[in-house]
Amino acid sequence: MTVERTSTAAQSQFLLQQIQSASQNLDKNQAQVASGKVANNYTGIGDKVSLLEAARTSANKADAYQSNTTLALNQADLQDTQMSSLSDLANQLRQAMTTAVAQGDGTTLMTTAQGILDQVNQILNTKDANGNYLYGGDKDNVPPVNITSLSQLAALPSASDAFSNGTLKKSVMVGDGQSVQVGMLASDIGSGLMQTLKDIATFDSGSSGPLSASTPMTKAANDFLTSELPTAISAAATVNNAAASNGFVYNQLQNASDHQSALSTLYKGFVSNIEDVDMPTAITNLNQSQVALQAAYQVTAQLNQVSLLNYLK
Repeated sequence: MTVERTSTAAQSQFLLQQIQSASQNLDKNQAQVASGKVANNYTGIGDKVSLLEAARTSANKADAYQSNTTLALNQADLQDTQMSSLSDLANQLRQAMTTAVAQGDGTTLMTTAQGILDQVNQILNTKDANGNYLYGGDKDNVPPVNITSLSQLAALPSASDAFSNGTLKKSVMVGDGQSVQVGMLASDIGSGLMQTLKDIATFDSGSSGPLSASTPMTKAANDFLTSELPTAISAAATVNNAAASNGFVYNQLQNASDHQSALSTLYKGFVSNIEDVDMPTAITNLNQSQVALQAAYQVTAQLNQVSLLNYLK
């Protein structure tokens, strides 16, 4: 007589299924703990795929807008520094004219004026990181200021001819359908300064000049500088107004950057909630899967070793 095992084929098949299921759960939980993700494909995410992609797209869009806005903020910050420098130059020119009138001595005025023109040119012909002229508007491939000396400036029919910039100010997209005009034009900023310098240069080279001809200066020179002071004061006001406008733009850009940063964080939170695992839970599930697989193996091994002989005395 042959003594058979007490286990049946059905029992063995059931246990094998349990081993397979436990092994699959273990693999899944190991992958989750290792990657930190719920799944590495859309199948594991299920019906949340469309929501995941929508949130991911929105987060990427917010990041792109924020990147553009950050570059624009850097530009506005640079412009603020340069507007302050231009304002100082306008005040230096006004002070030099006032001093010349008060002391009746214009011998150094033209040297001061040329130095101021050099610095104005340097600022208004600034290039950005891409090699484009910052204050050129839509014509940013040529220097916005096209003269380098007071004699060149005096020879021009108009002070406006000293500028070669375009007419359109550059804008940056900071959101869907939302743009901020961040660009500034050299002719808008420096027109008053250039007009004052041209008037001085024209007088100096004219029949009543030069301003350095005598000390004390002539009545004609005194009268001219006195009448020109309001133009110099207006030039400083123009630069200050440009600085104030740039400050308003900076605030707009900062608000837009904060808004896009908040949106990016929100959408990335949606993405994380869908695709990222809760690590403590994942580790607990991994431990449970390991225990379940080990138990399934042990039960299967023990069942295959059981026969009627174990129960016969």
